[in-house]
Amino acid sequence: MALTAGIVGLPNVGKSTLFNAITQAGAESANYPFCTIDPNVGIVEVPDSRLNKLTELVKPKKTIPTAFEFTDIAGIVKGASKGEGLGNQFLSHIRQVDAIVHVVRCFDDENITHVSGKVDPIDDIETINLELIFADLDSVNKRLQRVEKLARQKDKDAVVEQEILSKIKDGLENELPARALEFTDEQSKIVKGLHLLTSKPVLYAANVSEEEVADPSANQNLVKVQEFAANEGAQVIVVCAKIESEIAELEGEEKEMFLEELGIPESGLDQLIKASYSLLGLATYFTAGEQEVRAWTFPMGYKAPQTAGIIHSDFEKGFIRAETVSYDDLVDAGSMSVAKERGKVRLEGKEYLVKDGDVMHFRFNV
Repeated sequence: MALTAGIVGLPNVGKSTLFNAITQAGAESANYPFCTIDPNVGIVEVPDSRLNKLTELVKPKKTIPTAFEFTDIAGIVKGASKGEGLGNQFLSHIRQVDAIVHVVRCFDDENITHVSGKVDPIDDIETINLELIFADLDSVNKRLQRVEKLARQKDKDAVVEQEILSKIKDGLENELPARALEFTDEQSKIVKGLHLLTSKPVLYAANVSEEEVADPSANQNLVKVQEFAANEGAQVIVVCAKIESEIAELEGEEKEMFLEELGIPESGLDQLIKASYSLLGLATYFTAGEQEVRAWTFPMGYKAPQTAGIIHSDFEKGFIRAETVSYDDLVDAGSMSVAKERGKVRLEGKEYLVKDGDVMHFRFNV
């Protein structure tokens, strides 16, 4: 699945440090604005304990996790929508991603310059939001001019689009992002085709200090971000980018011990990866055999042939049926043979909606 989340924020909020930790891709990180100009893209494994359990049960020759793509986008500043600070280039990079991870600085550090001269997370969020709104408003106005001409000629599609664009324009002028507006399913398809910056789903990554990561509740900046996000219906993941970059270098028991010492049950990055994955409505199904146990990403709402097509287009074209068992039923049975004896393995057809955690074997004929 070629879906990606873009990491955005003001300069010096910890974006590139966080990206380095997520992907260990070595994106340049320095204490000055516009250090990152070209977007850095990295692939990260989606943490899933179910994959480990399936590996224990099946004992395959290899295990392959599913992956997710993050793009590190350079810091946006006030005026970006008008081209300030290479803004147009950065905004075009955001346009290419499917979801936005908005990194917000919630820590004080006199050694790291803040582009506005003070730490104020809500002001930071509103600065970014306004730049995205201004950029979308410019796009909507230009498109509206073209569509209105066709609408006057009684073009049915243009009339429908004009109504949608006018609604979006009114919202943007009242500082409401497109994702905050309500549309019918048919209208939503048209909105999706507009590729608006403010229609992309958002989650916030609140970057706190090392001292606060185990118990961040006393951080008033974080509380403000959580309240702001709650009003939007958005999620907040608490991270300490500096610590996460250290955790990313550890594996297995060493990583678990370090997290235990910090008093953290799960790393902020693992939470962030899972939340980004979920934000895009993605889920995981598994294939499990002697050669390999593998996790596959699919959008919720996919039917069995579509999910088969993720493995290979021939699987979708020649789909016959899918031998399916839920992860919980398979683990409870202890093996595929016992699951079959218990009647837990089903033969699903072309209309079956695949569920997160399904373990599947596709039958096809080309």
